[in-house]
Amino acid sequence: MSALQAQQELITMEQYENLPENIRAEVFEGQIYYMASPSQIHQTILTELLVSIRSYFKKKGGNCQVFPAPFDVKLSDHPLTLVQPDIMIVCDKDKLDGKRCNGAPDFVIEIISPSNPSDDYIRKLYYYKNYGVREYWIVDPRSQTTLVYFFEQDSFNVRQYSFQDKIKVNIYDDLWIDFAELEL
Repeated sequence: MSALQAQQELITMEQYENLPENIRAEVFEGQIYYMASPSQIHQTILTELLVSIRSYFKKKGGNCQVFPAPFDVKLSDHPLTLVQPDIMIVCDKDKLDGKRCNGAPDFVIEIISPSNPSDDYIRKLYYYKNYGVREYWIVDPRSQTTLVYFFEQDSFNVRQYSFQDKIKVNIYDDLWIDFAELEL
């Protein structure tokens, strides 16, 4: 680092928690990134997927819970790394403290926003894989595609689907999401 470059101060959990409630932000290695409000199609996709997953859990029961954004996931304390996935499934209730999920969810869906696609395609892919998310979906309304990343052990599997496909949630034996049946 050049002697003339100012070092940016890292945000603490206390500072993050003191942000105004109307501010949407994530933190990567202590650096805060502000997020724009989601679009109508983003929220429509989120709602349809959330209802589909929630319906599955209501029928099956079990320990897993599904959460929509905004709900914080703290991936690291030092430096602070905190994200707000659009949809996540958490099966280890010990990770939930009433405020956030502490550690990686089992399953994450991010819906691409036109203002910051690289966040979901690159930055979050890196963090989700390296912090232990088992399965990560990137849903892109513009291209009407879904990329499914399945991280098991040391393998890295990715498949692309269209909005006409029925997609299996790999971490479950019998959960399928039929995009053709969603009201998009």
